[in-house]
Amino acid sequence: MANFLYIFRGGEMNRQSPQVMQQQMQKWGAWVQQLQRDGHFKAGEPLERGGKVVRGKQKAVTDGPYAEAKDLVGGYLLIEARDLDEATELSRGCPGLDVDGTVEIRPIASLDM
Repeated sequence: MANFLYIFRGGEMNRQSPQVMQQQMQKWGAWVQQLQRDGHFKAGEPLERGGKVVRGKQKAVTDGPYAEAKDLVGGYLLIEARDLDEATELSRGCPGLDVDGTVEIRPIASLDM
């Protein structure tokens, strides 16, 4: 088994009514619980909108990250799957896709130290 990172971007959740947002959060909970029951979920959390960005050799610190809503990273999951194909198939259950969001699936490189 290998580890993969799901990076969640965008989606129209902030433009929904509180009732629709609550339903969407319940879908997220059910999806993550299913990943847990099937032995794929390892870790994950939503991210706050604000933060800091440190850039370049000067290590300049600015408020951020500021990006277009469609590019803003809203959260992540660390999952375990046989291969990239299985990780991709598992991501199709993501409720964020129902509100026009995206899931970036990245294999975690193994560091032999």
